[in-house]
Amino acid sequence: MAPHYKLTYFDLTGLGEPIRYLLNYGNIPFEDVRIPKSSWPDLKDTLNPPLGQLPLLEVDGEVLFQSIAISRYVGTVVGLAGSNPLENWQIDAAVDTVFDLRIKIFNWYTEQNEELKKELKETLVREQLPYYLSKFDEWAKKYNGYLAVGKLTWVDLYFIAIIDFLDEFLPGFIGKPSLLTGYSNLEALKNTVTGLPQIKKWLETRPKSEYLKL
Repeated sequence: MAPHYKLTYFDLTGLGEPIRYLLNYGNIPFEDVRIPKSSWPDLKDTLNPPLGQLPLLEVDGEVLFQSIAISRYVGTVVGLAGSNPLENWQIDAAVDTVFDLRIKIFNWYTEQNEELKKELKETLVREQLPYYLSKFDEWAKKYNGYLAVGKLTWVDLYFIAIIDFLDEFLPGFIGKPSLLTGYSNLEALKNTVTGLPQIKKWLETRPKSEYLKL
């Protein structure tokens, strides 16, 4: 009997979306439990997540937490892991770099001091985004159109899902329609991932969710 999967996350794309991409890629049915952010304070004690945060993925009652670890797990289940320890390191290094970029963006996003926030924005737009996106673009060129090991792996789905989320609110101040605009290898990677039949179907049929507002 196939395992029962239940994903619990906010009614956002966010950190839950890479997991949704991967589950859909593997044609794995799952409960997609979406919690309105306004309901989270009341539900937090009831759910009692191990680290007090979402997403959570329940697999036959076993509660998995930490979004990257969950994505790595699902990526392995659906056949998108590396074929040896060195390939898995390469995938993990790319994912960790996505995490580094995401943290820099959210350091700006969550900053309350307006003067410091302005400085963080300027650094983000002028230095950090071009640096990281150029690196990703170089890797996609080097690895045959993918971010690691020369073939489709879970980092490719993870990356595009995170970009999908970030593109909901960043283009307004970066002055272009997507973070990937102008990075031809990354634009090609996005077309590859979103052109996968399972992902294409998901993007066409997924529920409309909340989004971050500046």
